[in-house]
Amino acid sequence: MIVKRAGRHVVLAAVPAAVFLTLGLSGPALAEGGKAYQIDLAQLNNSGSRGTVMLSLKGNQLTVQIESEGMVPGSPSAQHLHGSTKGHDFKCPDASDDTDRDGILNNTEATHDYGDINISLTTTGDTKPASGLAVDRMPVADKKGKISYKRTITVGQDVVDHIKDLHVVQHGIDRNKNGKYDFEGAGKSELDPKLPQEATAPTNCGEVKGAAVGSLPVGAIETGGGTPESASVPVTVRDGVAITVLAAAAGAVALSRKRASAVPVPVRRENTGGGA
Repeated sequence: MIVKRAGRHVVLAAVPAAVFLTLGLSGPALAEGGKAYQIDLAQLNNSGSRGTVMLSLKGNQLTVQIESEGMVPGSPSAQHLHGSTKGHDFKCPDASDDTDRDGILNNTEATHDYGDINISLTTTGDTKPASGLAVDRMPVADKKGKISYKRTITVGQDVVDHIKDLHVVQHGIDRNKNGKYDFEGAGKSELDPKLPQEATAPTNCGEVKGAAVGSLPVGAIETGGGTPESASVPVTVRDGVAITVLAAAAGAVALSRKRASAVPVPVRRENTGGGA
């Protein structure tokens, strides 16, 4: 039994690295002894947006990598780490948080669940909460509505200690499906009347609660939380890749079991007095 468990554990521990490499998300923490967490971004506001995030910590250096799709093509997307580093419990919101029942979960309503901005995930310059609406320094979706983002940020010890208490949120929806942010889709933003509500409303969210890479529980690959609004999001943005990765993982486990079963296991025989 020891052989079987060890074999299976080794295989599953190796799966996340393959997942990250297939996604194009590198994993420096794997080689350097840091910690890494994977997150699934699930849609909000019926946006159709989804994505995968990898957070890697080495000392006080936090590397954030995001691959998302279903964003508004050619438009900037404000994105942040929300939540608390003081022990308060926050989570991703769902449609029930639309308290004014106007059909849109705006940022003020959602903040009740996912908390204030802790880090603004800008492309350049500072990452302070005050830069939360610095759209000129936020990533811009390509013509297919995809965003690829990577940045290493120096963070405080409070973030290092409470990284699992934070959530990744991206903003920007296209309610009237005209391929841009405008005031006709949802009116003015409650955060800044100069901006359309479409530009500031959350489009997806993912909770930072995945298992640390290299210490996964036997029998499952834990990948971060989603929201009740969306079905379970696979470990990758691209369905074809997800199928390949999951199939490879299943095959690896099966191979491990087959090899383990070939190892003879000592059997204790009862002494019946009839000799050896």
